[in-house]
Amino acid sequence: MPTADELLGTGVVDDLVDCLGLELPLTAATVDGFDGASLSARARLVRDGLLAELPSDHAEFEAVVRSALLRDDFAGWMIWPVTEALAVRATAGDADTFDSGLALLADLTSRLTGEFAIRTFLDADLDRTLATALTWTTHDDPHVRRLATEGTRPFLPWARRVPALTTRPDATREILGALYRDESDYVRRSVANHLNDISRTDPALVVAQATGWTENADANTPKLVRHALRTLIKKGHPDALSLLGFGAPTGVAVEDLVLTPSDVPTGGDLAFGFDLVNDSDSERSVAVDYVIHHVKANGSRTAKVFKLTTRSLPPRSRVPVARTHSFRPITTRRYYPGEHLVDIQVNGLTLGGAKFWLG
Repeated sequence: MPTADELLGTGVVDDLVDCLGLELPLTAATVDGFDGASLSARARLVRDGLLAELPSDHAEFEAVVRSALLRDDFAGWMIWPVTEALAVRATAGDADTFDSGLALLADLTSRLTGEFAIRTFLDADLDRTLATALTWTTHDDPHVRRLATEGTRPFLPWARRVPALTTRPDATREILGALYRDESDYVRRSVANHLNDISRTDPALVVAQATGWTENADANTPKLVRHALRTLIKKGHPDALSLLGFGAPTGVAVEDLVLTPSDVPTGGDLAFGFDLVNDSDSERSVAVDYVIHHVKANGSRTAKVFKLTTRSLPPRSRVPVARTHSFRPITTRRYYPGEHLVDIQVNGLTLGGAKFWLG
């Protein structure tokens, strides 16, 4: 993966200065602050440098940026700080300046997404920004259509939170409804991720919207809905499971759960297997997950759900299932020694479990 220095280093800043036609380099503090700074921190440093060097009048500022857009090399990660500077300038002016800034952001987003900069517009005037974003849903450029849904996600990765998007989870419903059948998979995946974000605050709204889409589906809708409901499925939300065809697992049981070894060394693997049994006279569709209850530093436990399988169980059948789970060190989780648990979850219900020791 490229480093922050490769994506937004001094060479990229020099190229940006050239694209914008600046006679002098950005303030020394801009590049001097790069040492050890993250990509987002570098973007903010360059943003501040641009605000100091470019015209304070928004119309003049926009003219400089639009002139740069005539160049093919005005592209890539250098665009991020430009969009951030644009957002600061545009939201400091009147309504016409605000709208003009959003239009320029849409033009910039095909060079590099404006999904982070649009958060400044959303903070300044949520409804005005969403009204403009809705018009983008019919734009010819899929990057602009995606900006409408990705930039307005409540929990967009890397981006700062916009409180109004979490307190008003239905605010983007019309935008998502306009894009869920978009011709671009790039856009549809953003719609699914956006709806999945909303599931953290309003599961009922998410299920209702997904249900409506299912009733007016095209060939791509089932995949989108599955992706959008993935967090609710892991949590065993009954309405989400039912929408995907996974009803109550009547007659289904987990039998003969075996863990190997029962004492897992740090950095080792846990193998487990069990039989999935359907004692009923009807076929059962099942979504099977396993849950690891990790020991925390204070001795309590926290659960993490992992996907295992989805399948149809014939009547009066017994199906073996096996998996190996690794406890090798990863950057996103720290393992602590102690008694852990593993549960087997079928259609949101825990049907079996066992203990093991890690350490």
